[in-house]
Amino acid sequence: MTPSRDRYFDHAATTPVDPRVVREMLPYLGEAWGNPSSIHACGRRAKQAVEHARERVAELLGAEDPSEIVFTAGASEANNWVLEQFPTGAVGPFEHPSVAAVARKRGFSTLGNDGFALLPPESPVEMVSVMAVQNEVGARFDLAPLRNWAPVAHSDVTQAVGKVELDLEAVDFASLSAHKFYGPMGVGALYRRGAPALEPLIYGGGQEGGQRAGTLNVPGIVGLGAACALALDERQQDFDHASHLRALLLDELQALDEWRAVEAPSQSPFVLALLFHGTVGETLVLELDRQGFFASAGSACSSGEPHSWASLRALDVDESWGRGALRISFGRANTTDSTRDLAAALRSSVSSLRRLKQHA
Repeated sequence: MTPSRDRYFDHAATTPVDPRVVREMLPYLGEAWGNPSSIHACGRRAKQAVEHARERVAELLGAEDPSEIVFTAGASEANNWVLEQFPTGAVGPFEHPSVAAVARKRGFSTLGNDGFALLPPESPVEMVSVMAVQNEVGARFDLAPLRNWAPVAHSDVTQAVGKVELDLEAVDFASLSAHKFYGPMGVGALYRRGAPALEPLIYGGGQEGGQRAGTLNVPGIVGLGAACALALDERQQDFDHASHLRALLLDELQALDEWRAVEAPSQSPFVLALLFHGTVGETLVLELDRQGFFASAGSACSSGEPHSWASLRALDVDESWGRGALRISFGRANTTDSTRDLAAALRSSVSSLRRLKQHA
């Protein structure tokens, strides 16, 4: 069965590739097969496409020079690459596993928090990493203080880039993945302010200025560039659309009891975390799936680990509420009608699951 795009509410896990992005990628999956490291005409054509994509990524991020962009397999690789450079560091309590796991391995400290307000490191560190938009609840974090907290600042901007206004003036490094804003999976980029040389994470070739070995994923990189160009043109439209659908869903759920939304002082409209008391998020996801709706019970990178939301742990959410956590994330193909239908499915599913629990 082909999923109905208007009933897909899991865009924080991945977005469907925009057909316009696919069209730009297709030649590089067929007749334009050259290796961009080759100096003949086939290679030069591929190289030109890669550099055009690099310019598009730089423009979306507001980078001063395209050379500040290095292509990677995604944000997880870029996050690992940056954090592995420093002997001491501190990371936010809400971070993606690709930051949190490296921080634990390297013995970095975790920033304290008062709700969604982050506190500065308790002792001096060489770098600090804070995500721009939290992937589970959509909280937006102010990156400006990072410049005062450590000599080097990094941000995972995966859930922010192409969706919300993003000012990278306060950071030295930023990581992103194409598949979070209608580009292909398996490709991303690292922004390096001033293009400083890093100790490579991958050795074996001179690609990307000797910084990242391996034959470049030309079709993927072209797709990333195309997604960046579309986001630059359509970001405000997408933002307004997600804001409308989010408000509509919250309004349509008012008839249900014992639920709440996780709200941050500054919020991305694309991600909505809902807590339904007396339910289990994973079961609710499966019940919605049976009705043709697609949502998630947390980050796709922590699936299989029940109640593992970093955001809920950091906020000290009681487990009786955290067990019923559901993430809804909005995208271009969602409609007013499909959002109303989702609300109806949620109301009936939550009520049904609660009745089953009472009679168990």
